[in-house]
Amino acid sequence: MKNPTLAMRIGLGAALLGLATLLTFPAIAEEDAEERDSLPRGHYHMPDEGNVIGGIYTVTVEEGETLLDIGRRHNVGYEGMRMANPEVSVWAPRPGTEVIIPAQYILPDAPREGIVVNLSELRLYYYSRPGIVETYPISIGRDGYATPVGVTRTTVKVKDPHWSPPRSMREEAAARGEPAPAIVPPGPDNPLGRHAILLGLPSYLIHGTNRPDGVGMRASRGCIRMFPEDIESLYERVPSGTQVNIIDQPFKVAWSADGVLYAQSFPQLEENLGTFEPILNAMEIVAGAFDEEPAPIDYAQLRQVVEQPDGRLVSLLQVADEEPASEGHEEALDGGLFSELEITQKPELFSELEVSHL
Repeated sequence: MKNPTLAMRIGLGAALLGLATLLTFPAIAEEDAEERDSLPRGHYHMPDEGNVIGGIYTVTVEEGETLLDIGRRHNVGYEGMRMANPEVSVWAPRPGTEVIIPAQYILPDAPREGIVVNLSELRLYYYSRPGIVETYPISIGRDGYATPVGVTRTTVKVKDPHWSPPRSMREEAAARGEPAPAIVPPGPDNPLGRHAILLGLPSYLIHGTNRPDGVGMRASRGCIRMFPEDIESLYERVPSGTQVNIIDQPFKVAWSADGVLYAQSFPQLEENLGTFEPILNAMEIVAGAFDEEPAPIDYAQLRQVVEQPDGRLVSLLQVADEEPASEGHEEALDGGLFSELEITQKPELFSELEVSHL
């Protein structure tokens, strides 16, 4: 979805942004609690306007809980909880500590059909029925075993699957003096868990796990892992032949229903580092969000979002009471890196940017 009217975007949107920054998490939590309670786990109503779903809220750590226990209960994986709560111990958070649940998402820039997997985000989206989108944390292939990008489909669904370790894994285990079996039967030692959905990509599956603490990080040999309760739910409902679109979008932007332009950024996958310039990529994506005269963009905020990716939704619009830029800063914006977001209309700017700013 492109931006709403310019007046709404700059006026109402920026005003609401200023108010939003003053709201406390408990107020947000109360509003979102009604939405969460009205739908099953991971389900969200598609917004009437904009591409933002969910909301950020907080919960209090109880005795004996880990950050991962809390994340699993609230449908957030390892990296999501760690990035949202960098000062909180993952394994021994102090009871009574208030922790953030980063349950607000920008829908991926991809057709809203079937399953969409965003690798950098470590998250799966399922457009299960009209007006509803589901989203769940996942694990993907670790460095050296990257999950491939591409469009495929679900094929066979298997309950209580047997697992055949690949030859490379058996050879590595044998070299360590720990020979691996040719076949692992169903049970607590089976890394596929109790449910598996095979894909048209040979040797790749969406499946459960016997190590749920690893959900939300790069931990597999290429397959897509889910919490046992999440894959069981999908297993029961996803028809064979469902499209699966595996994409990699570390930087996303979207308009909210209130006319605020948000950005959400995640760490790039190791294998993609150096394949594109993150700032230029972000500029191009932001430019594509406008179909009218661009609104005032907080370029410093944009750069920070790209250079310090943590999955938070951050507004890119300047607020009304923002101090005016200095004369030198205005000149830099007029002819520099962030020149009115016109890079898509003026391709020649790319060569200038590469020479003067990289």
